[in-house]
Amino acid sequence: MSYPNAQSAVNAYTQVDMHSHAAYASPHQLVQLLMENTLRKIVAAKSCMLKGGGWEDVAKKGENISNAIALVEGLRLSLDKQKGGDIAQNLEDLYDYIERQLLQANMKNNPAILDEVTSLLSEVKAAWQAIANHPAAKSSNTSAHSSTPNVPAIG
Repeated sequence: MSYPNAQSAVNAYTQVDMHSHAAYASPHQLVQLLMENTLRKIVAAKSCMLKGGGWEDVAKKGENISNAIALVEGLRLSLDKQKGGDIAQNLEDLYDYIERQLLQANMKNNPAILDEVTSLLSEVKAAWQAIANHPAAKSSNTSAHSSTPNVPAIG
């Protein structure tokens, strides 16, 4: 049996689930959510690239990469350079590089560039998670990211 609206229902559920997570998340968790969603969009874009299908796959690839760029921009804009110092500046440079690489991957239809970006962002995400698990970080209010990151609305 086929359910023509099943994918729409799954997408709607995912959106509601993501918004409810964001509504109750700490600032640290919001940054984690931005990173996770960016990685999801990159994986989806790569999947479209590898399908090598028609215009629909090209459009979906472009949409996913555009969303990933917007999410990375949200990460970049949430940096607190006064509290984060050199770390915040290094992250800003990295996020800028990631955005440029995402554009290149889209223009060149190159999944290897997406792999590089995924690796870089995964390393930052792992470090961010390690900070969350560190006892000193739980009581400290210093971070490279601001206390309230800009979370772009991405579909």
